[in-house]
Amino acid sequence: MTLAESLRLYVIPDLRSGLGRSLEEQGRLALEGGATALQLRHKEASSRELYEEARRFRTLCDAFGALFIVNDRLDVALAAGADGVHLGRSDLPVAPARLLVPAGFVVGASARTVEEALRARSDGADYLGVGALFPTKTKEEAVVIGVERFRRVCRAVELPVVAIGGIGSGQVAELLEAGACGVSVASAVVGAEDPAAAARAFRAAMTG
Repeated sequence: MTLAESLRLYVIPDLRSGLGRSLEEQGRLALEGGATALQLRHKEASSRELYEEARRFRTLCDAFGALFIVNDRLDVALAAGADGVHLGRSDLPVAPARLLVPAGFVVGASARTVEEALRARSDGADYLGVGALFPTKTKEEAVVIGVERFRRVCRAVELPVVAIGGIGSGQVAELLEAGACGVSVASAVVGAEDPAAAARAFRAAMTG
């Protein structure tokens, strides 16, 4: 499976959105519904707690053949044997991170402008997470860029681009047409009463 294919449905479990389910349970249900990648994001956890959670996610993703990415924490990603790390604007920059990782390790970066996308590409990013496309309760401070600015970013780089931010299954076709290789979602899947069914709806939208 190519990286772009692995990023098709990229789910981020979230304790605030998950209706009381653990991050691991959210991830399992998303994978059962067809998620192709999971990102572990738990900013309130201690380093030890995050590492232990990451090891559980590693086992879970192995069972489903899914990509496993850790948000922000390169040290935890490497220690836990994750497939990669996603770095935001306030995290370790992509270029020095690239120097620390083994061959084949995936480094993703956030971008919302063409300039940021080009810089991330030149610094060695393997994929981009671009948004927020729409308003999102998961990150209420996120800047909404809209579909046309997203399209311009996709056209500017040859990297796989994942659409993020407030995405529902009904918007998937438009975003794929704009150049996305896939979509990253949190509450739209893990905040659903039936996360597996919600994930299946996203996968159906990608093939319909």
